[in-house]
Amino acid sequence: MTSWFPQPAASEITPPQVFAQRRRLLQQMAAGAAGASLATWAARDALAAATPAADKLAALPGVPSKVPGAQVQATPTPYADASSYNNFYEFGYDKQDPARYAGAMPTRPWTVRVEGLVQKPGVWALEDLLKLSPMEERLYRLRCVEGWSMVIPWEGYSLSRLLERVQPLGSAKFVEFVTQTDAQHMPGLRHGGLDWPYTEGLRLDEAMHPLTLLAFGMYGHVLPNQNGAPVRLVVPWKYGFKSAKSVVAIRVLEQMPTTAWVKAAPHEYGFYANVNPNVPHRRWSQASERTIGQGGLFAPKRKTELFNGYAEQVGQLYAGMDLKRYY
Repeated sequence: MTSWFPQPAASEITPPQVFAQRRRLLQQMAAGAAGASLATWAARDALAAATPAADKLAALPGVPSKVPGAQVQATPTPYADASSYNNFYEFGYDKQDPARYAGAMPTRPWTVRVEGLVQKPGVWALEDLLKLSPMEERLYRLRCVEGWSMVIPWEGYSLSRLLERVQPLGSAKFVEFVTQTDAQHMPGLRHGGLDWPYTEGLRLDEAMHPLTLLAFGMYGHVLPNQNGAPVRLVVPWKYGFKSAKSVVAIRVLEQMPTTAWVKAAPHEYGFYANVNPNVPHRRWSQASERTIGQGGLFAPKRKTELFNGYAEQVGQLYAGMDLKRYY
């Protein structure tokens, strides 16, 4: 059963068939069963304490990127929180399930297919992807939304480096991302709820923006499995479900792809999913958020920023668009 919070964050995305479970839990809370929620929060803290530290993973060194907006002036979220509180439904719907179960998923060898409307389609080994960007350009510190707001130092580089190599055709307008489906090691696949494999998509100009990353690590080390190892997307001005984890294919398309959450709940989750305090989810407001690692269940809220604080860098991508219609 998923955890309950008084004001769910924008990316507290819940499959329709488990919504009934959440509603029942809310009814219990209204009847005075708050202790169950506090117990869940205590369990999260216990899992965070037991999560291996970053220094137990292979180092992936880099220095701060010079891309405008890549360096947020904020303290990073504690590693134990960022690596133990995740949305990764292939491992389960509870936010602690990825940390519990993802460690068993093999991430070597790993390849990513790049196909569709490109001049140079092919299959890229993880090792070759890592060579596309020099080490001194890898480290980004970005605000992101992974359930609640976090600040994570990502190790990666702009996705545009790969797209420039494969040379999109003139007819290309969108990019689709396909993630791993490993029934043996991903127990959440047995629960249904989404049309697996998980797919996401961006407009081509969004995908080419320098703040759209292929990430291979965080906090100076390779990604832990629960955070999307060995390679994931990071789109910091959008809600977390847009940042596909454990990517196995990238497709360049002419037509807008129908993504996993648009298929599951088209009236609740739009293709763009830009962080926008002025567009409420159908079941909760998105005008404020809590920052994980700063007080837990009773942490004070902060006002949600348009485009998650990256309006100066990405606002021009949506000039003239009705952001309430294209949510």
